[in-house]
Amino acid sequence: MTEMTQSSASSRPLGSALRWLGQDFRVTLCLGYLLLLVAFSLLAPLITPHSPIEQTMDFLAPPDAAHWLGTDDLGRDVFARLVYGTPMSLYASCLAVAVGLSIGLPLGMLAGYLGGWFDSVVSRMIDTLLSFPGIVLAVAVTGALGIGLTNAMIAVGIVFAPNIARLIRIQTIVVKNELYVDASRSFGMSVPRIILRHIVPNAIQPVIVQVTLMLAGALLAEASLSFLGLGVQPPWPSWGQMLARGYTYMEIAPEQMYVPGIAILLTALAYNGLGESLRSRLDPTRRAR
Repeated sequence: MTEMTQSSASSRPLGSALRWLGQDFRVTLCLGYLLLLVAFSLLAPLITPHSPIEQTMDFLAPPDAAHWLGTDDLGRDVFARLVYGTPMSLYASCLAVAVGLSIGLPLGMLAGYLGGWFDSVVSRMIDTLLSFPGIVLAVAVTGALGIGLTNAMIAVGIVFAPNIARLIRIQTIVVKNELYVDASRSFGMSVPRIILRHIVPNAIQPVIVQVTLMLAGALLAEASLSFLGLGVQPPWPSWGQMLARGYTYMEIAPEQMYVPGIAILLTALAYNGLGESLRSRLDPTRRAR
């Protein structure tokens, strides 16, 4: 009987998620597109026979049977570079958000729960970092860490951290004043256990939504930094780098900008659509209705 009860309880979240996918076409479409990008990343050698870095004498060629999306200014297959650039872009966005969460989440939660001088120090740090334009701060941190995709995305994650810290701090302040948290304190529950058992589950929902929106921001930041030459270094492809090279030949071959630009646009829209669906799903007023 106990095993049946546990099995039933564990199947409820899965059933709820499947019902959500069936009811919300937007989240199904966005997740399907993102899963397709993951498949492209894993199966790149099977999807395209061309190398993303092999150069030929066929410069800026239009699409044909051999090169589905044409070739770039060095004779490299654009479709192959698009496919092989997919994991770079996905890795960049996930790394930036992971760095932002690892810094901002614990700092903001501790600041909101502990209060006092620690909250004041963290709040001043957040205000200081938020006073700088995001892309300028990312460029500055990338210059300090060194040029490269990983360093660039660590810089973007540092830029994201204050926003996450501010959001979770506010949520923690609200949750820690609830009666069930006061009851846990009165029974002698330790601070780490209170945070893990009560604060995190009840304060994390807005952060989950914010993360999906930041994935889109990280993707655009990677494109911007690669456009400036601070991200993925040649000859390896990324969508931002492809966009930068296409921009150079915009007047004679404008189609070179369309492919990476549309890929960036669709992926950012998928992240944003997923975030909006999560916001609606996690909205307590909507669930109450």
